[in-house]
Amino acid sequence: MIRPLDQSRFVSFSRVLAFVILAGLLAVTGTIGAEREPGPISQPVGISDRGRSVDNRSSAGSPQGTDLSAKLEKAIPRLMREGDVPGVSVALIENGEIVYSRGFGIKNANTRGPVDTDTIFEAASLSKPVFAYAVMKLVDAGKLDLDTPVVKYLPGSYVENDNRVNAITARLVLSHTTGFPNWRPFGQPLKIYFEPGSRFSYSGEGFVYLQKVVEHITGKGLTEVMKEMVLDPLDMRSSSYVWQDIYDTRIAVGHSEAGIARVVRKPSEPNAAASLHTTATDYARFMTALLNGTGLKPETRSKMLTPQVKVNEGCVNCTFAVPGPLSERVGWGLGVGLEQTGLGPGFWHWGDNNSEYHCFMAAFEGKKTGIVIFTNSGNGLSIVPEITSITFGIKLPAFDWLHYEPYNSPAKIMFQSVLTQGAAAVLIKYRESRTSASKSEVLSESQMNGLGYRLLQKGKASDAVEIFKQNVADYPASANAYDSLGEAYTKVGDKEQAIKNYKKSLELNPENKNAVQALKKLEAK
Repeated sequence: MIRPLDQSRFVSFSRVLAFVILAGLLAVTGTIGAEREPGPISQPVGISDRGRSVDNRSSAGSPQGTDLSAKLEKAIPRLMREGDVPGVSVALIENGEIVYSRGFGIKNANTRGPVDTDTIFEAASLSKPVFAYAVMKLVDAGKLDLDTPVVKYLPGSYVENDNRVNAITARLVLSHTTGFPNWRPFGQPLKIYFEPGSRFSYSGEGFVYLQKVVEHITGKGLTEVMKEMVLDPLDMRSSSYVWQDIYDTRIAVGHSEAGIARVVRKPSEPNAAASLHTTATDYARFMTALLNGTGLKPETRSKMLTPQVKVNEGCVNCTFAVPGPLSERVGWGLGVGLEQTGLGPGFWHWGDNNSEYHCFMAAFEGKKTGIVIFTNSGNGLSIVPEITSITFGIKLPAFDWLHYEPYNSPAKIMFQSVLTQGAAAVLIKYRESRTSASKSEVLSESQMNGLGYRLLQKGKASDAVEIFKQNVADYPASANAYDSLGEAYTKVGDKEQAIKNYKKSLELNPENKNAVQALKKLEAK
């Protein structure tokens, strides 16, 4: 029962398949995702969160001019419809100043309140650069050294029975080279997977470790530290690393890839890696500070934006060595991603909380331009690359490394088709379209598996059965394909078929604990 990963790689279909499915969908609905209309833009240019003014001046011919705003206001609602993204908030920076801020769509698919510039989003991993900025302020104050092992600041043993922890520094944490996993398995101790400093592997755990160091150094909790050192000085009055009561009416609810509104999380404990709640305008204030060098010594800001390590083109979470060349265009500084583009060097970061909130920010030092995009959807990063391409006129290298599936991929289109036509009809067209296609043009196992689980989330269990049956036919040696089919049969109440497929999964993979547990429940009934 391996559900789709947050960051998925996809294998493209033939254009014929995409056309066949899309044509069928348009014939029924008239447009992709028509059940969720993003609605009008909620705030005029020049209005930021809570009525604070935004300078909307822009230079003639600049990327943030009125022509760009018109393009975005036309493109974003279309992308939201086609990508099935309920809400988006965007802020643009030009010449180191915020020039544009807008909300699009709805905060909640159920209540349908509009997104505006006051709307609060989970910033997910966009929390990390803001925390890194605070760390660099401590460096400026002489309270923390980037290259002193953090064990010298924090008493006690943070990692058991591994002396390599003594080599971990703030620099290694901020550049994701600690050897820690992104997150440790639930209930298990933290481990170091490779020699600290030897390679990149994205890690939230490292930031939590450094958070504890910062709290110990300052004698304060992270919430207070961030408020005093960053949020208040930068006038980020809507932002916090813990839940605020004012968020109750302002929060954009996260949605799954299937468009299901999720339960609102209200963190009472801060997490430096992921718990920031903010608005697009507030976050743009942080970005302008970094672009302008506000609050940091010039040499300290320069260190943040200096490459520390190149990423492996083959992985984001690289706890186990993955074959692949080092990227020549994407690397990491101290708390931010870095990329080399035709516009010059830039910094960036992305965020993904449980495939329910997707967000992205990018900025370029040369012209001090930038964009931040928040979405309340696990489909958000499927449309963000096109928004940034419209903004900057280029495709950012970061997206080739992240490998999020585009909104208009054949797999995404197939999902929308199944919702309107049913799986049986769509699969007939799918099988016909691939008769002359090469293996590389056929849906991957993970794509088909993800499609099936999105249908289960939508309450389309019968359609999910058909999709998982196709996956079993295409990948008969996959224990996971049979496991997923067993789960779908359980959902539709076909106990006999559910048991049969779980047993087949267990035959292929005797270590499949999920199948063992599922069989116990089914056979006990």
